[in-house]
Amino acid sequence: MEFFWYVVLMGILAVYIVLDGYDFGAGIIHLFFAKTERDKIVITNSIGPFWDANEVWLIAAGGVLFFAFPTLYASSFSGFYLPLIMILWLLIFRAIGLEMRGQVHNHMWEAIWDKAFGIASLLLALFFGMALGNIVRGVNLGMVENGVSTQEPHYFFLPLWNPTFSPQANELGIIDWFTLFLGIVSVVALMIHGANWIIYKTNSSLNPQLKDLVFRLNIGLLVLVIISLQIWHFIEPRPFYNFVENPILWFFPVMTFVGILGLFKVRTFKKDGYGFLFSTLFLVGGFASTAVSIFPNVLPSTNKVNPSLTIYNTAAGEYGLNAGLSWFFVALFLVIVYFIIQYRVFSGKMDDIGYGEH
Repeated sequence: MEFFWYVVLMGILAVYIVLDGYDFGAGIIHLFFAKTERDKIVITNSIGPFWDANEVWLIAAGGVLFFAFPTLYASSFSGFYLPLIMILWLLIFRAIGLEMRGQVHNHMWEAIWDKAFGIASLLLALFFGMALGNIVRGVNLGMVENGVSTQEPHYFFLPLWNPTFSPQANELGIIDWFTLFLGIVSVVALMIHGANWIIYKTNSSLNPQLKDLVFRLNIGLLVLVIISLQIWHFIEPRPFYNFVENPILWFFPVMTFVGILGLFKVRTFKKDGYGFLFSTLFLVGGFASTAVSIFPNVLPSTNKVNPSLTIYNTAAGEYGLNAGLSWFFVALFLVIVYFIIQYRVFSGKMDDIGYGEH
């Protein structure tokens, strides 16, 4: 049952990355490339009916984590308390930026909330990428000092950064050169994803420019991914061990590179949705490859005193995991129905839905 709920948790997180990822990307595009009022309105229209529902997947992931892996929930939510609070405030500012902009038709008012929406989207993309970097790198479980655990084996706490800015320091921080690098990869990938969503859902005058932007950013993304594979060896001596042991798992890296290579044809696609499809393949493949590479660990330990947190030593009791199974299928059915209705109602181009013009 632990493995089943792990797959469910990873599946929910993958859906969140794809869905709220295009919201973040659209916000970054809005910040840097939407120069006219019409372009700004079209971009917010493209995500208007979806962004709040997309955030529910993050809440669902937290719920599954709390229910199925309570030790991991307690450890991560205390250890990552500071960045989690920062992410919460950024989510709030992104939301009110979208909702407050149309309340008063004044240039200064609209400019303030445009910046709030765009900057919050940019920082969220950066922070979630760094969060993934922290999980891949691991943390000092038990707060070991001089070979002695000073706290409970699953406890840790990280400041924002350490003086050396190194991912291999004894006293780790949230931000170091490795996690920051993955944060930059996240920003570039989500910019591409958001641009593809805008192209897919609108007839914006920005679309030709966005296709060129996706092509150029994709070159940078490919370079960043190749570099990330190289520097991964500084963090994990055997990063591809699980793939060698189980060759079927190479499906996920292949999916990642199919996505990134397909994006090079974005300027010649006959259907606008193809670009979004390929950026989705990249995001899901990249996330799945990362999760698979550290499995069964869910939070590696950087010391040899306390073991890494795995899906087995952090899971709830067998009775609880089995009891939640029936409720999961009820919830899954309701979610599928909701999303079918939502995406059918708001199918097609979204240029003139009038979101936020109160």
